[in-house]
Amino acid sequence: MATSKSSLTGEEISTFLASRRSTRDFLPDPIPEALLNQILTDALTAPSWSNTRPFKVAVASGAQRDRISAEFLARWDFLSKNLKRGWKGKATIALKRYGLPTSNRLVSKAYHEDLKPASMRLGAELFGTLGIARDDRKARDAWWGTNYNFYGAPTELFIYVHKSLDIFAASDAGLMMENLALSAHAHGLGVCMQGAVSIWDDVVRKEFEISKNYRLLCGIAIGYPSAKKDNTFKAHRISPEEMLFAPKSSDTLGRSATND
Repeated sequence: MATSKSSLTGEEISTFLASRRSTRDFLPDPIPEALLNQILTDALTAPSWSNTRPFKVAVASGAQRDRISAEFLARWDFLSKNLKRGWKGKATIALKRYGLPTSNRLVSKAYHEDLKPASMRLGAELFGTLGIARDDRKARDAWWGTNYNFYGAPTELFIYVHKSLDIFAASDAGLMMENLALSAHAHGLGVCMQGAVSIWDDVVRKEFEISKNYRLLCGIAIGYPSAKKDNTFKAHRISPEEMLFAPKSSDTLGRSATND
């Protein structure tokens, strides 16, 4: 049976994929409803575990978006100010409990040593592009706070996954999110995947009817990219060789067989 084929060449698809970059500053212009619906429709062409689609999306625009952002910013402001006060500030945070993660505490922990070099490189190169010095804690905190205004995007998507499928639900959501990002890119929009906004699930749940069977995975800022310097940054991309596990040598395989 004949299979359908894209009108694009392989080279054109590779060029398009390479041109996608994260957007970290957006214009306030709203996304037309029909366009956003088309992007969500495109996202759902991704494969899924037994076609279960174990994910849901909360679309925050307008007043809902602004209320969520305002609470996020208030919590971040409280945390960042008190963390600068040393043990007294930490005691205040512990006493009031305000701003502490209500979900996904893992996001606030340091990266494993396997992953830390890549993270540190990203930070150094990004802040270098933005002209923020390594020791400028105030400027770094201010920049991090832009996460909670969703980088100015008019819409924030909150991605939820079904608890019953655990990592497999996250895998399906990741496939859907990549299709969403590529569709947005093709339609002249930008996106930024945001783990930073996943720590205060309670704020989002106040705005949407969300089943207890779903947990917050991450957020996606989406909108039209601005011309600001933030969007000139291009993160380093590793080579395929860096992604692959090295095969065991024939000597190692031989020893394993003997030991068996």
